[in-house]
Amino acid sequence: MSIADTSNPRMNAHALLQARYGAEAVPPVGRLNEMLHGLFAHRTVRAYLPDALPQGTLGTLVAAAQSAASSSNLQLWSVIAVEDPGRKSRLAQVTGGQVHIEQAPLLLVWLADLSRADRMAAARSCTMEGSHYLESFVVAAIDAALAAQNAVVAAESMGLGTCYIGALRNDPERVAAELGLPPRAMAVFGMCVGREDPSHPTEIKPRLPQTVVCFRERYVPQREMEQVAEYDKTVAAFSREQGMGDVSWSDRVFARLGSYKGLYGRERMRAAMKALGFELR
Repeated sequence: MSIADTSNPRMNAHALLQARYGAEAVPPVGRLNEMLHGLFAHRTVRAYLPDALPQGTLGTLVAAAQSAASSSNLQLWSVIAVEDPGRKSRLAQVTGGQVHIEQAPLLLVWLADLSRADRMAAARSCTMEGSHYLESFVVAAIDAALAAQNAVVAAESMGLGTCYIGALRNDPERVAAELGLPPRAMAVFGMCVGREDPSHPTEIKPRLPQTVVCFRERYVPQREMEQVAEYDKTVAAFSREQGMGDVSWSDRVFARLGSYKGLYGRERMRAAMKALGFELR
């Protein structure tokens, strides 16, 4: 699959879908609109200009985040805006030196945050027994992800680029110490926000065919490995064109999940979470 200039905001939605799925696998879609065009055009940006963000950007992104769904409206998430160069540099060290963290003018650190419920309980001299179960942490992490994705959509609608940083989970305790997190608040991921450096543009990353990930009524894979093999060729070509080597999707999956070493410290997540006050009953 050849790569079109998907960074062009005028690119039509069909061309965006071709970039996402390949010319031969564009799925049938309904009536398109500006919102869908923006979603189809999503790209991960890993090179940023040092330009300051427009005034009011942070407030806009947080308002978009707070407009996302929240399980039972518990709102078990928080976000920390990091702009200090020294702090961004120290957080980048946790991720193995991802330079875009230092380049981007804003790093948002999204928290699964049960500490607010603890403070509410203390203020009423009562307990929150249910907040100590694994389910409550899962709810908090999902809430954070839903909020963050709304922020991504908002940022891209403003002409900004973003990049999720899952590698902050390499060392949750170090991140908590750097950000002064209270017990039972944990950084689940970060997010770079800024203007893309036009000298290092990124393109739309191909995804698996819809027939591999979407089933009707029951989970019945069909021709799955055959389609994965074709997708591997597409991703390898994309990787070569992006200067990332001849690496297929399957290669990446096995590199990450084939050995605990691919988790880069995250194999001790349960111990780290307990150290941060999560009982996970």
